[in-house]
Amino acid sequence: MMDDKDWELFKQKLDQRTGIDLRLYKEPQMKRRISNLVTRAEMDSFVKYFDKVSQNKDDFAEFIEYLTINVSEFFRNPDKFDLIEKEIIPYLMKSSPKLNIWSAGCSIGAEPYSLSIIMKELTPNVRHRILATDLDIDILSKARKGVYADNEIKAMRADRKTKYFTKTADGKFAVKPEIKSVVEFKRHNLLKDPFEKGFDFILCRNVVIYFTEEAKDQLYTNFLASLKPGGLLFVGATEAILNFRKIGYTSYKPFFYQKPLK
Repeated sequence: MMDDKDWELFKQKLDQRTGIDLRLYKEPQMKRRISNLVTRAEMDSFVKYFDKVSQNKDDFAEFIEYLTINVSEFFRNPDKFDLIEKEIIPYLMKSSPKLNIWSAGCSIGAEPYSLSIIMKELTPNVRHRILATDLDIDILSKARKGVYADNEIKAMRADRKTKYFTKTADGKFAVKPEIKSVVEFKRHNLLKDPFEKGFDFILCRNVVIYFTEEAKDQLYTNFLASLKPGGLLFVGATEAILNFRKIGYTSYKPFFYQKPLK
């Protein structure tokens, strides 16, 4: 029976098993997404569905991926990466010759590896730090492997594809060690775990779509505390922070928010 009691027990089990607390997400949207899964599985209970998918590692991984919406590709929104390459990184390097960058909600690793490519081209002899985190362990495993299908690198220039990837026997593309070695992957729950400090640049795009407004405000407050003075936060194209001044940011460029220098 898909009633309130069933839903509450499902949320408890999910939190205990994965650390995903659905109370911090917009409930109607998440409940609708999960109801669709339960109905498609021809079941009549959230808990029964959870118990069933929990028994199979691949099914459970697919379920968590569906919940956390892992959609990503290299140089996603190329105009924004062009801005990062030509303006954002050079600006940040005026005060920090070695940048500390965080790709939060990194999904399959496309974003942090894209950043690694940019940093390699801009400063070939400097080793910057790129931290890449996600909640989903299986997605992080794919990211660490660094092997991608053609459609996942479709937005990349042909010269970069040739220079930074090796073609595998099955026609996929493997990130070369010089790009991989810069990126440090780590599991992190943005809604529960403590945040590191001292970042020059934080990217968190297409992650907060189902977060409650309260959870978003807390997240952006935590990011502010994690940034160095003058550091920048970059959010997704549908995720403009309307109350950025109240949280403590200034607007640097559309979708880029700055921690004040003082």
